[in-house]
Parts: sequence; C-alpha cells; structure tokens
Amino acid sequence: MKLFEKNTPRWIIFLIDLGICLFAIIIAYLLRFDFSIPQVEIDAFDLVFPVMIGVRALSFLLARTYQGIVRYTGSKDAQRIFLTLTAGTLVFFAINQVTSRWITGLYVIPHSIIFIEYLCATFIMISSRLLFKALYFEIKNPTREKRSVIIFGAGESGIITKRTLDRDAGTKYRVLAFIDDNLQKTGKKLEGVSIYGPDKLPELLKGNNVSNVIMSVQKITAARKQEIVELCLEHNVKVLNVPPVSTWINGELSFRQIRKVRNPIRLDEDNIRKQLKGKAVLVTGAAGSIGSEMVRQICSFDPALIILLDQAESPLYDMELELADLDKKVKYEIVIGDIRNKERMDNLFRTFRPQIVYHAAAYKHVPMMENNPSESILTNVLGTSIIADLSVQYGVEKFVMVSTDKAVNPTNVMGASKRIAEIYTQALNNHVQGTRFVTTRFGNVLGSQGSVIPRFRAQIEAGGPVTITDPEITRFFMTIPEACRLVLEAGCMGKGGEIFIFDMGKSVKIIDLARKMIQLSGLEIDKDIRIVYTGLRPGEKLYEELLNNKENTLPTHHEKILIAKVPGSDFTSISKAIEELIALFPAQDNMAIVGKMKKIVPEYMSNNSVFEELDQKET
Repeated sequence: MKLFEKNTPRWIIFLIDLGICLFAIIIAYLLRFDFSIPQVEIDAFDLVFPVMIGVRALSFLLARTYQGIVRYTGSKDAQRIFLTLTAGTLVFFAINQVTSRWITGLYVIPHSIIFIEYLCATFIMISSRLLFKALYFEIKNPTREKRSVIIFGAGESGIITKRTLDRDAGTKYRVLAFIDDNLQKTGKKLEGVSIYGPDKLPELLKGNNVSNVIMSVQKITAARKQEIVELCLEHNVKVLNVPPVSTWINGELSFRQIRKVRNPIRLDEDNIRKQLKGKAVLVTGAAGSIGSEMVRQICSFDPALIILLDQAESPLYDMELELADLDKKVKYEIVIGDIRNKERMDNLFRTFRPQIVYHAAAYKHVPMMENNPSESILTNVLGTSIIADLSVQYGVEKFVMVSTDKAVNPTNVMGASKRIAEIYTQALNNHVQGTRFVTTRFGNVLGSQGSVIPRFRAQIEAGGPVTITDPEITRFFMTIPEACRLVLEAGCMGKGGEIFIFDMGKSVKIIDLARKMIQLSGLEIDKDIRIVYTGLRPGEKLYEELLNNKENTLPTHHEKILIAKVPGSDFTSISKAIEELIALFPAQDNMAIVGKMKKIVPEYMSNNSVFEELDQKET
C-alpha cells in the first residue's frame, strides 16, 4: 500500500510515457505490415525512431504531461494527454509534407504508421493512468467498505458532483443512484448510475444503508428542499448541499465544498405577504448586493409596484433585464437618482407614493469612507434623513433601514455615519405619528461586492499572494439571501423604533477562511500561494460586535432575530446636530467633520486612523 501512496518521480513518468510511444510505434509497424516488416522499412527505423520519439519527448516536456499525480488522474489530465499527442501527430504530418515536397520527394513516416501510433499511444497512456487510479482506490478502500450516496439532481451539476466524488472521495463513497424530479429522465443511466423518480427515494433510503443525500440542484424552492431534508432525517440520512457555481474555486467543484445543508430560515410568509401584497414598495440601493436580493424576494409577495432606486446605471439596467425575464411578471419602475438630492427624491415619492420603504442605499467600505468623511455623511446621514423625512411627508406605512454591525462602538467614519442614521430614524419614530421606523443590523454577507471571498478567489486565481490585514481578525458572516429574508421578517414584526439584530452564529477567523480556500483550490500554503499580512486598514477593527456595552436584547418569536434595547435620543437635539454636521460639508475639513461625529456618537473611538488624535485631545 505504501508503494501506491508514494508519488512516482516525474522523470520516471516521463520515461514510461516515452516507452509507451516506442511500444506504440512498434505495434503500428507490426499491424501495418501484418507482422512481417519489409527490410526497407527496417532500414528506415534509424531515421523514423529518432524523429517520432524526439517529437513526442519535446511535446511532453512542453505540455508537462508527466507532472500530474497518476492516482488522481481526472478528465483534465486525459484532455491534456489527448491534445499533446494530437499536436505531436500533426507535426509528423507536417514533417512528411516538408520532406515530400522540398527535400527527398518521399514521406519520412508512412501516414498509416502515424495514425495507428497515435491511436495506440492515446489509448495506452490514458487507460494505463485510469487503471492505476482504479487499482489505487480499490486497494486503499475496497468497494464493500464504501458508503452509499444518492445525488438529488441528474443535470449538469449532478454529473459534476459524481465526478468530484469519484476524484476526491472515491475511497469513501460510491454513488448508488440519481434522483430527479424530471420524470422523463427516470429509468435512464448517467455515467453508469441509474436515475430514479422522487417516489423511489424513500425505498432507496430504507434498504441501502445510505449515508448521505447530496443536493446538486442549483435551482430548487425552499419548500421542496425542506421536504427532502425532512424525509432524509426520518431515515437518519445526512443531507449535503452543492454550493452555487459562482463559489467554486477556479471554476471547479471540490468535495470539501459540499457542505451540510443549513436549516433554512423560516419566515412568517403569510404575515409578510399581508404587509407587501398590493403595496407600492421602494427599495433604495436596489442595484447593490443587498438591495437587489431584497427586490428578488419582494417579487414573490405580490406587490402592486416595486420602485428600484439607485445611482449606479449599469447594475440597475441589469436588474431591469432580470425583472423583465421573470416568468411571474411584476410591475416595477426603474429610477436613477441620488438619495442626497432632495428635489429628485421628492419627485419620486410624489409620483409613485411608496407605502413601504426598504432603505439599503449607503456607502459601506470602511477604508474608502475613512479617507472621504464628507461623502460618508452626505450619503449615509443626509441621504437617510431625506428619505426618512419624505417617508413621513408622504405617509409611508413603514420604513426599514438596513444598518451594519460596524455601527456598534464604531471605530471608523462609516460605522459612525450609520450609527447617526440609526439615531435619527429612531428619534423620528418617536417624534411623528403614522410612519413606523425599524432598523435591522447585521454583519458581513458572503459574496457581496467587495467581500473577502471574491477577493481571495481572484488572488488565488492570479497565483497569489492572498492578503489579510491581521492574523487575528474575525468577522461575522451570513449569506445575502439569509440576510434579506431576516430583513423582511424583522421589518414585518417591527412596531416602530426597534433595532433588530440577527443571530449570525460564531465569528469566523479570516485567516482560517483563506487557508481553506487555498486548500480547496488544490494548492499548498507558502509553496504555491503565500499569505501576506498587510496590517489593519484605517478605521478597521479586529472583531465586530452586534451590541454595544449599554445595550441588551429581548427575544422575538423568531430565534434568529433579537431586539436591541438602546437609549433613545431627543429628535430636536439630533436634528440640530445633524444640520450642524452637514453644514461642515462645504469647508471639506475632515477633522472638523469627524470631530462633530464623535460628539453625536460619544462611543465612537477611532482605530488605526489619523482621527485618533481627536480622541487624544478629548482625554
């Protein structure tokens, strides 16, 4: 067994491949001349052999066919061998053309020999590798010890999942069956594995000692997935999930990416439908990561109209095309505009009369806002106050603000600006009648614009290095759909004035995330990809919080949503303070702007920033 575990030196694989080609040449001559090679052809061996072996050796060196680990041979290795041999064969034909036309007038190598050698070499090189791979996996873990797996979904993702299992986990698992809701596939086979209809799933689970069901369907309703999960749980079978294609490393699925299905976040859909059905709903920042997903989810609750507001032209156009392609037609209006422009926003409210507002528009990147405080207050503070004031003026029923965990004990301009916006909307809620203001607060979302996973993936694909600010830095993470579902739920249950925080589980060390992504890409840390620490960026924390020290929480009927108890503010005082803050914008004095922000938010203490000197002056 240890013999199989060791990696064969590359030069040995190279020599074996050349030996296979030599064997293929001999077989080609024997077959071509019925095992009786004429003397004239034997005399030509002194020229043919060096040419053919030389071309093959050069092509193997250039394509590096010898570098793959033979026991893990996959489709890409086979494809590389096929293309390399094909290229060499084309060179043989080219040599014949040159010699026959301009040198000797004869072919150096008979075309039939070239063709037979090509077929033999391709077959033997690929099949020998696959045979060695099969022997390795069989010896390492005999078939009788393998655990049975069922793949739900017999489409392209299902095929890729099976091949991934064969490649990465063939020693532990064997695919027993495919299950697919498309009954036209029932009774057929996919790569030698039978496809069954969903009615056969209970029978297969009951009688075959199945360890896992892998959900490979990329598009499936939450209700259907929950139905399958509950059926599997009845038979003590774990359910794993294939992640979206966009998250695959280098475009390839790894077995380690196939994760246990998380318990889906259940919503009070009836209650949300009552709030949204037949209503005009405004989503600000509708072209962003959160805003666009909010639009998608709101569509399923039958609103009378969705108003998509953003200043980003191209992403907003993409959203328009996406909505136009929906099977279920939803009435929508696309509005390009800046929430800081009161006249433009007033026209929007006056024209479309939104009844529910989801306010997701904001500047959110910490280092950018640390260097541009005036823009931060203009968008996150003034923009929010404009939308909030117009909501009151035009009789909006509910205003739901999307905030951030960086607003808690802020250490940067962005977090402080969002905290000021929270304070204003809470104070406004207590000052007016009619419109109810609700705030939702959560941490980082996976896959959002500028988040670490797309950045790490790009760095890995570029060959590194992967950059991390600090080895101890941690963050809370939640998927975009999860976060938006909780925003809808919290917005629905809010009576006005609450700050809802979401249970985001355990915080994740960013260094651990980077290591996993490098390993999943099949690379070694410090050998193939380096990890480089760049230091905390201006305003950045080592860890994020969802509550500050003066806050505590109250539970709600939803286990993932808590209500933060925070001290209220006087509306007149906060309005005056914000007016004074915005009045500092024309002078573009960053120190004066941030100094005023610190007076409005006393717990705002700058970290790794030029604005730390303002805190030192206070002390």
